[in-house]
Order: sequence, then structure tokens, then C-alpha cells
Amino acid sequence: MSEFKEFAMKGNVMDMAIGIIIGAAFGSIVNSLVKDIIMPPLGLILGRVNFTDLFISLDGKTYASLAEAQAAAAPTINYGLFINTIINFLIVALAIFVVIRKINEMKKKPAPPEPNTKECPYCKETIPKAAVKCSHCTSDLSA
Repeated sequence: MSEFKEFAMKGNVMDMAIGIIIGAAFGSIVNSLVKDIIMPPLGLILGRVNFTDLFISLDGKTYASLAEAQAAAAPTINYGLFINTIINFLIVALAIFVVIRKINEMKKKPAPPEPNTKECPYCKETIPKAAVKCSHCTSDLSA
């Protein structure tokens, strides 16, 4: 039991649990965004199409809406709901891409500064880069 407690309290497990909870909340926000904000104007632009009512009834009968077909227990292919799901996925993928990209930008370390010293070719001591004479061995470095 203590070994399990130690495993569960590790930082990675806790981070993962928090990520899953936030991810689930983010998923419901994206679902609402697609269903309530994006799809209605898109349906209007495409000729007053309600994507949730785009379906194919497999029993050969005609139904006015998906809800009516489901109430009649008709087998259906719900391609409108599938389109909604694809749009959900694309929005989530874009959001994750943007977040990961920003995290990677923050992780990038700046290039180390150019050294302003050099090694004397004669005594191997470190001297300023602009030096023309070594301060240690007094060798002439201008050549």
C-alpha cells in the first residue's frame, strides 16, 4: 500500500491527473463552441443546413429530423454529427498545437554569448580576444 501511495503521489502522476481533468473540461468547451457558435452560422451560409439533422435512414423511410428517426428506432448513419466531431477534433488539435508550440518556444535556450577571450598560442593562457600581446608571456600576437 505504501508503494502505491508513493507512486500515486509522484509529480508525474499528479500532473497527468490534472491534465486529464482540464482536458475533459476543455473538450466540453470545444463541443459547445462547435455546436453552439461555429455550426449555426456555417449551416446558415450553406443554405440553412442543420448539421445535426444530416443523416441517412437505413430503413428506407423518410424522417423530418434525426430526433424523429431515433424516436422511431430507425437505423441511421449520422454524417452530420460526424462532421461536428471532425470539426471538434480539428479545433482541439489546433489548440494543442498552439500550446505545444508556445511551450517549446519558452523552452528554447538563448544562444550562448560569443566568447570575448582567446587562448594564447604560446603559453595557452586565457587572454582578451582583442589583445595583440599576451599579458602572461609577453608574446607578440599581431601576426
